[in-house]
Amino acid sequence: MSALHRPRVLRPLAVAAFAALLGAAGPADSPVNVPEPTGLYDGPQHGYTPPTLKGATVVDLAALAALIADDKPVLLDVVLADRKPQGLPPGTPWLPSHRSIPGAVWLPGAGVVPLTPEQEAEFFRRIAELTGGDKAKPIVTFCRPECWGSWNAGKRLVAAGYSRVHWWPLGVEGWQDTYDTAVVKADKTWTYIADEKATPPAEPQR
Repeated sequence: MSALHRPRVLRPLAVAAFAALLGAAGPADSPVNVPEPTGLYDGPQHGYTPPTLKGATVVDLAALAALIADDKPVLLDVVLADRKPQGLPPGTPWLPSHRSIPGAVWLPGAGVVPLTPEQEAEFFRRIAELTGGDKAKPIVTFCRPECWGSWNAGKRLVAAGYSRVHWWPLGVEGWQDTYDTAVVKADKTWTYIADEKATPPAEPQR
């Protein structure tokens, strides 16, 4: 059994402590019962998430694989991009690589809250382009396990009227436990907007 799927065993006092510390924050396999917030979640990107996303379908691995094979959904990866370490000596190569579900479109940090008005407009413009303007086109949002970014991205899409939003809570790692991944490049237009309009600083994700 992989570390991703190994059951968490916590003592009752530890669970209570988690609940007190996290409040409304915690993943689909969380030891804490995390309720959905009424709107977007503006806390840390990494943390326990709810098991549900109202208006969207939460998929497991088998459902995701079938959806990809049968319906060719838009695969929306919102994993935060690695940032160049401060103090890196001049001339040191910086060539980070991001692996994802093959065919995914990577919009780094598109699940961050808040987005600037320019970022939000570009997010919806890009989604409209990817779906061909069809709000019934299936979309899958994902990032890392225990990641609020993909939950927020799905929430944004549901609120915008997209009717077949799917959320894959276990993210890239949950996919690569069974299937191959591929190197993907960040969407150029989104990256330009995100960098120019000062996205909140990226938070390290495991």
